Amino acid sequence: MKVPVLAHLSQPAALPLALGMVFAAASLTPSLVPREWALLGLLAGLVLAIGYMLGRLVQTLWRAVEFPEARGTWLFVFRVAIFVPALVLLVHNLLRVTDWQNSVRAHVGMEPAEDVTMAGIVLLMAGVFTVLYLLGFVIQWLFDRLRFRLYRYMAPRAAGTLGLVLLVGIAFIVSRDWVLPAVLQGLDNTYETAQNLFDTAPPPPGNGRVPGGPGSLVSWEKMGQPGRNFVTRAPSAAEISTFTGRPATDPIRVYVGRSQDDSAEARAELALQELKRLNAFDRKILVVASPTGTGWLDPGGHDTLEFMHDGDIATVAVQYSYMQSPMALIFETRTGLDQATATMRTIYRHWRSLPQDGRPRLYMHGLSLGAWSSMYAFDIFQMINEPISGALWTGSPFPSYLWGRVTAARNDGSPYVLPKVEEGEVIRFASQYVTPKEQGETWGRMRIAFLQYASDAIVFFDPNSFWRPPVWMREPLAPDVSPELRFMPVVTQLQLGLDMLLATHVPDGFGHNYAAGDYIEAWAAVSQPEAWNAKKAMALKTLCEGVPGAGCSLSAALKAAEGK
Repeated sequence: MKVPVLAHLSQPAALPLALGMVFAAASLTPSLVPREWALLGLLAGLVLAIGYMLGRLVQTLWRAVEFPEARGTWLFVFRVAIFVPALVLLVHNLLRVTDWQNSVRAHVGMEPAEDVTMAGIVLLMAGVFTVLYLLGFVIQWLFDRLRFRLYRYMAPRAAGTLGLVLLVGIAFIVSRDWVLPAVLQGLDNTYETAQNLFDTAPPPPGNGRVPGGPGSLVSWEKMGQPGRNFVTRAPSAAEISTFTGRPATDPIRVYVGRSQDDSAEARAELALQELKRLNAFDRKILVVASPTGTGWLDPGGHDTLEFMHDGDIATVAVQYSYMQSPMALIFETRTGLDQATATMRTIYRHWRSLPQDGRPRLYMHGLSLGAWSSMYAFDIFQMINEPISGALWTGSPFPSYLWGRVTAARNDGSPYVLPKVEEGEVIRFASQYVTPKEQGETWGRMRIAFLQYASDAIVFFDPNSFWRPPVWMREPLAPDVSPELRFMPVVTQLQLGLDMLLATHVPDGFGHNYAAGDYIEAWAAVSQPEAWNAKKAMALKTLCEGVPGAGCSLSAALKAAEGK
C-alpha cells in the first residue's frame, strides 16, 4: 500500500515536477535588479512550468528510443530520491528569499525590505503553473485530435510528426496574422496617444528660436511630447551664467518628430534645414543625438554638456518610434537604425563641406536604443579622412554590434563589464565607479566613451545564458551586483530578461538609470571643456543632484512639475 502523502510520487509526473521545482527554486535567487513578491511568484510559476515541460520532454524521448525504465520498488525509490531534495531546495530558497532580495537592494542603493511575502509567492507560483498547465493540456488535446484523424491515412509515427507540424503552423499563422498585429496596433495607439500629437498638442512656444515656434520649419503639433520637452527645457543662458560666472548663451536644441514625414531621409533633411535656420553650425559644439524608443532624451546627458560649455552647444535629434525601447528593439529595430543613419549622413555631409576652422566640433550621442542606432550610424570609412571629435554612448543594448566588437577586443585581464582597449587612445569605458580620465590623459584625435553600469541588464543580457553563464558572471562581480548571484541554465536567462524590463526601477546610478554625475565625468573627458577641474565637476554634480528629473535646469524641472 502506498503512503498517501507520497502517492503522487508513483505517477509519471514526479520527475518533471521535481525538475520544475528546481527551476522555481533557482528563480528565487538574486539577479541584477530587486523584485517584489508578485514578480518573484510570476517568474517562479513560469519556470516551474518550463521545468515541468522539459521533464516531460525527457520522459517522452526516453520512451521513444525504448531505453530501459525502472519498475516497482526501485522506480518509487528513484522518484523519492529526486522529488524530496527538489522540494527541500524550494522550501530552503523560499526561506532565504528576503535576505537575497535585500542583498540586491543593498548593492543598488535601496533600503532593505522588511519581509517578502512567502505565502504570496507560493500561491502566485501555483496559480501561474496551473494556468500554463491547462494551456499545455489544451495544446495536447488539439495535437491528439489532429494525429488521430491522420491515423486513417498514414502510419502512427508519420501522423504524429505531421500533426505536430500542422499544429505549429496553425499557431504561427494565427500569431502572425491576428494576435501580433492586434498587439502591435494596440501598443502603437497607446504610445502615439501619449505623444499628444496634432489636436491634443499644447500651444506652441512664442519664441522663434525654439523649434515649433514662429518661423520654425518643424511642426510643433507633429513633434510629440518627448520632443517638446527636449526643446523647451534646456537650461537658459542666465542659469548657465549664474553657475559658471561667465557670459553664456542659450543652447540650441532641434527635434523632428516621427509624424513630420514618412521618410527618414526627409526628416533628416528637415532637421538640417532647421539647424541652418538657427545658425547652429556657428556654435562651438554640435551633437547628433539619437533618442530612445519613445523619442525621449535624457536631460542628464544634455544639460550637463550645455553647462560645461557655457551653452555654446547645438543638439539635433530625430524621432523614429513611439514605443518603449524594449518594444522598439523587437518590433521597430530597422526604423531606428535607418533614421540614425540618415540623420548622421545628412548632418555630416553638410558639416564636412564647411571650412575646418569655421565649423563646430561634432559629437555623437545616444542612450539605450539610441546608443545602438547611433553606433550603427557611425561610419568610420566615411569619417576616416575628416573624423568627428568623438562620441558618448550610454547603456548600449547587448545586440549593439560595435559595442560587442570593442568589448571582445579588450585587453587580457580586463573585466567584461569595464573593458580596457589597448592604451585607451581612442575608446574608453566608464561606470559610476571609474571615470574615463582614470585611463590617463593621452587621447587621440577622436575620443569615444562607453558609459555603462554592471547592474544594467539591457547592456549585459546574454542570449547564450540559456545554457552557459555570461562572461561577467565568471569574473569577480562589480560593486553594484550582489555576490549571491548564481547561474542556472534556462532560469538565469529568464531572470536577466525580467531584469531588462525592470532596469529603470532602481535609483539613479544603477541599472539603466544613468546619473547626471556620471554623464559629467564622461562628457568632461570626451568634450574637454575649457578650464574644467574637479571643483567645477563637483559643483555641477551638486547642482544636478538637487534638481528633480535627472537634469540640471531648475526652471525646466519646475515646468515638468507643473506639467507644462
